[in-house]
Amino acid sequence: MVTKGLWVRLVAKPGMADAVANFLRQGAALAQQEPETRTWYAVQLDAQTFGIFDTFDADAGRQAHLSGPIAAALMANADTLLAEAPEIHYTDVLAVK
Repeated sequence: MVTKGLWVRLVAKPGMADAVANFLRQGAALAQQEPETRTWYAVQLDAQTFGIFDTFDADAGRQAHLSGPIAAALMANADTLLAEAPEIHYTDVLAVK
């Protein structure tokens, strides 16, 4: 049962919104390879602001994701793509449909 989540807010540097969107589209393939990542969503909130929301059955899966290839790629590209550091929020999932 899904009980844990992550909400990550990303703000693209000026002129980098398309690159951030493409980066996130590519992240979906990496998320498919993570057995403990139950859901993974990438969204665009406005012209420069993006988000990632993902869910896990337990904190171990969340921690595995945070030390996995998506997080590593995000941090490796953050200086190029992002106007500020990713804003990572640990969440507890209260209900799921």
